[in-house]
Amino acid sequence: MEHSVTVSDGGQPFRAAANRSVLESALRENRWLPHACSQGTCGTCKIRVLCGEVDHGRVDDAVLSGAERASGLALACQASPRTDLTVAPLNEAAPVGPRHPLRDHTGTVLELADIARRTRRLVVELDEPMEFSAGQYAELIVPGSGVARQYSMANPPFESRRLEFHVRKVDGGLATEGWIFGSLRPGDRIELRGPLGQFALVRPQGEPAILIGGGTGLAPLKSIVRHALSEDLVPGIDLYHGGRGQADLYDVDFFRALEAADSRFRYHPVLSEEQWDGATGMVTDVVLDDFASCRGRSAYLCGPPAMVTAAVKALKRRRMAPRSIFKEEFTVGAAPPAMSPA
Repeated sequence: MEHSVTVSDGGQPFRAAANRSVLESALRENRWLPHACSQGTCGTCKIRVLCGEVDHGRVDDAVLSGAERASGLALACQASPRTDLTVAPLNEAAPVGPRHPLRDHTGTVLELADIARRTRRLVVELDEPMEFSAGQYAELIVPGSGVARQYSMANPPFESRRLEFHVRKVDGGLATEGWIFGSLRPGDRIELRGPLGQFALVRPQGEPAILIGGGTGLAPLKSIVRHALSEDLVPGIDLYHGGRGQADLYDVDFFRALEAADSRFRYHPVLSEEQWDGATGMVTDVVLDDFASCRGRSAYLCGPPAMVTAAVKALKRRRMAPRSIFKEEFTVGAAPPAMSPA
């Protein structure tokens, strides 16, 4: 069954299947609704249901309380329509640059390699190209479960058929330990859908950019670096990648070579728990040491929530304008009933 959904921005209504979230139906029709994690953990996609009724799905009270649900709020990434709807997004953020419709894709695993401690590179060749913006992510479907897990593309948009993902192992994880670090092999077929997310660098900007990543938060930043340099979108990029030890760093040779070949790019690996000949300490503290002022710069941050929060505070201390800070927080996916998180 399908229902009609009208967004209060005055655009044309779109059709929404009763067994799909409002967000997914909107993106498939190339209608924008603000979103980030797409798994009910961040609250970016909150909407007010002005008319009609939704099934709220699986909702964490810490993200959307019972009182909020009773007042007419819902998470667009979890709620599905029970009737025709009129909704209004609470977050007015709009994507910068092109909008790419959400599509289902299939592909073949080309590469599956351990690249750092508890970290694998997964490369998939799609049957058909996926249009996306540098910084966005896709949802990989775990076979036999119907569960989707989110991973950012590490390749630039001009490689639209060969997608690269960086995956960190989670103990007991349905998608990681149970599949990507378990049964998955090169040559296997894989299902995914994308693109998703509003973290991206797509337009030329006059100010240099500071990119800060923790762990596999490097993935979308690698996409942004390659895209921005290829398209000459920024006058300069400083990329900071934090890990506990050298075993947590990866693609070091790639970034060192890029730094040597392109004067616009500078690479700063940082270790928090191991002494070496490079920078040590918290990656955000190293940024503070390197910049007396961040005024007139932009920043792109990706990694664990605590790192992203610390980075925002550090950049504001150095007088970076809040509107110039863009962020993507990596959170652990919610567990399906009777299953482990991934």
